[in-house]
Amino acid sequence: MKQSTVVSIGIIAGLFFIFGLVSWVNAILIPYFKLACELTHLQSYLVAFAFYISYFVLSVPASFLLKKAGFKKGMMIGFWIMAMGAFLFVPAAYGRTYGIFLAGLFSLGAGLAILQTAANPYITVLGPKERAAQRISIMGICNKFAGILAPLLFAAAILRPTDAELFKQIPLMDDAGRTAALDELIRRVIIPYSVVGTVLFLLGIAIRYSPLPEINTDEETGELALQNSTKTSVLQFPHLVLGAIAIFVHVGTQVIAIDTIIPYAGSMQIDLLEAKTFPGYTLAATIIGYILGIIAIPKLISQVTALRICTLLGLLFAVLILLAKGNITLLGHTADLSIWFVVLLGLANSLVWAGIWPLALDGLGRFTKIGASLMIMGLCGNALMPLLYGWAADVWGQRLAYAVLIPCYLYLIFYAVKGHQFRNWRKA
Repeated sequence: MKQSTVVSIGIIAGLFFIFGLVSWVNAILIPYFKLACELTHLQSYLVAFAFYISYFVLSVPASFLLKKAGFKKGMMIGFWIMAMGAFLFVPAAYGRTYGIFLAGLFSLGAGLAILQTAANPYITVLGPKERAAQRISIMGICNKFAGILAPLLFAAAILRPTDAELFKQIPLMDDAGRTAALDELIRRVIIPYSVVGTVLFLLGIAIRYSPLPEINTDEETGELALQNSTKTSVLQFPHLVLGAIAIFVHVGTQVIAIDTIIPYAGSMQIDLLEAKTFPGYTLAATIIGYILGIIAIPKLISQVTALRICTLLGLLFAVLILLAKGNITLLGHTADLSIWFVVLLGLANSLVWAGIWPLALDGLGRFTKIGASLMIMGLCGNALMPLLYGWAADVWGQRLAYAVLIPCYLYLIFYAVKGHQFRNWRKA
């Protein structure tokens, strides 16, 4: 592999690490805002909605921005939009105004939408096609390792050893005392997010002047150009459209497994200071899956086979969350057995993203950029699926709410087995 390619992969890996730090902190922001802003389950999951709905809104504009400005300038703009979102946390905290927090999260997600629209096709085409899942798995390790760190860093910066007692006392306080306590609690985000905003702004400048080369994702071979000569829209590629839907349900299952596990642990009387480690266990399981993928693909199994195995495991673990019962002690936690199957969803989800992307972008040629935008739009599953879970948790209870995962994994099995093969809607 050329040294310039290795350097480029290293830079993109750094980007995926940053994506993880910014994205997976939502796992602890959800219960934190639920307490500090006095929210219902459904309202608290607006954290994920505000962050990820921006992917739906910004993905297509992002592709036009990248086409006009180029990858590096476009990514700089993406970082600056994220920085603006981080700085919005300052006035939001002073007023304890949930709506401004949500606006800040939307801005963070909007910047990430631009960066993801650039980074995902970049790493897909940066090397042999049959090793795309392997490269994406390396990016996934960077992303999920950051995800393990994010809740722990947030907790270290925001939470204090005495908070467990404070959280118990808040509901018993009078209105004035409770307001003062909650105001103090929420204002702890001001310094960390001011630092985050500054770092993101500087990273935008750094990426603009980095050695990352521009790539031409519109280039087609003669055979591919002839094959796509009658195509006028990305919607004429069934495997892409079905792949975008697969991304929608996949990221929904992934964010549910990570962002709901702290509240689910809370339903077992595990306090926030202890429960903050559970997203890390889920992400660690994902990293194990990535490592297995890097070792096995394509030497031992194909990308498609790995995708099929993972989707089947996801369905199995989702069913076991609903059926498995009984307290066990594991890794120092005493909890219902079902929570460990939520953790294992991390393993099941590990190679799904890496499996879908190369299958969905296969043969798009000059439609690759807009096709990648359609795929990134699928990330709004991160916005909508937690809301569905939150509604189900309010109505059915947190355990039964995991039933929303079952139809998701059934669709992913369909795409892994058959859907990715469709090249014509009439033959679909």
